[in-house]
Amino acid sequence: MSLLTLNCGSSSVKFALFEPAALERRLEGEIEAIGTAEGRIQVLGEHRLDQHVQLADHHQALARLAALLGQWRIVPRAVGHRVVHGGERFHETVVVDDAVLAAIETTAALAPLHNPINLEGIRLAQQLWPQAVQIAAFDTAFHQTLPPEAFHYAVPKVWYPAHGVRRYGFHGLSHAYVTRRAAEQLGKPPAEFNAISLHLGSGASACAIENGKSIDTSMGLTPLEGLVMGTRPGDLDPGVLLHLLRRGLTAAALDEALNRTSGLKGLCGHADMREVRQAAAGGDEDARLALAVFCRRVKKYIGAYLALLGRIDALIFTAGIGQHSPEVRARCLEGLEGLGLTLDPQRNRQADGHTLAPIHHPEAKTAILVVPTDEAWQIAHDMQTLLNLRENDHDHA
Repeated sequence: MSLLTLNCGSSSVKFALFEPAALERRLEGEIEAIGTAEGRIQVLGEHRLDQHVQLADHHQALARLAALLGQWRIVPRAVGHRVVHGGERFHETVVVDDAVLAAIETTAALAPLHNPINLEGIRLAQQLWPQAVQIAAFDTAFHQTLPPEAFHYAVPKVWYPAHGVRRYGFHGLSHAYVTRRAAEQLGKPPAEFNAISLHLGSGASACAIENGKSIDTSMGLTPLEGLVMGTRPGDLDPGVLLHLLRRGLTAAALDEALNRTSGLKGLCGHADMREVRQAAAGGDEDARLALAVFCRRVKKYIGAYLALLGRIDALIFTAGIGQHSPEVRARCLEGLEGLGLTLDPQRNRQADGHTLAPIHHPEAKTAILVVPTDEAWQIAHDMQTLLNLRENDHDHA
């Protein structure tokens, strides 16, 4: 029986199916544009499918997926769900029960674009696959190793116990996966591996890895802090928000602006880095500024995390922009040769983003790697580990 992973977004469902023994991927796909006339389902792997479908909501989308799996005589042993925010409670992947569902619901205010739809996906999966073990994998769990000096904010200390105000960090599944792969590539034991991981996509975050564990990360209480993103600003003077509140903007208007119309989109009107780069190449000054702001912010975090770690074995680029934009990688590393980060221009251009590729100069002191992320594999790996532990506990009971 297979392991099914689900990643429910606001208008999409990404899924993958793995055989438990060797975590071999049988198929993967996506249902996109849910709730529109442009809906589409694509499946690759053991079964192939590409068709337009009009699905009103996530219930119809997951029911369609369940029907396909039934048609292919696939019965998932367990369903693993990516959940963006796990708060302080969840340090690892867990089996879903009523208490877990309630805890996920309480963190919805901290990840309003993600947790409610993640929760809906779990509840729908419980109905569609009642025989399967439902498992939640949290993007925040990898960062529960942050030391107190990294996760505390310098605000009234009562805000932490009373309101949960602290740094949680996100993209943990991605940072965990690429750290593992980079350590393997360099032949380093994960427990001795230091790295800076740059997850650069529509959402973007940096992570400082010491001895295989996260010790600092750029996202904070919510996914708004840190690097510049497609529609989110990253680091911002809190006084800006107070200033705008005093000038009449509502909290709801600020929430909308910070989550949906800031970042690259706010600077130049384009949220997709490919469009930003194309516009910049065509002479659009706003797009050129947006690109410069994005890369400068990444460079600042590289320098800060080098200072924290003292030494690194690798700098890792991953996610959509990190894997597929040689120009962005080069601009983020420009002038950092004195810190041991020397790019090989030819290797950088030739990296296709689909396979792990070293892009540092052969004589560089520090490895620079493009590592394709695979959050679905990481979820399946954590699911398998959890299921094995449950079986061992049952055998010894």
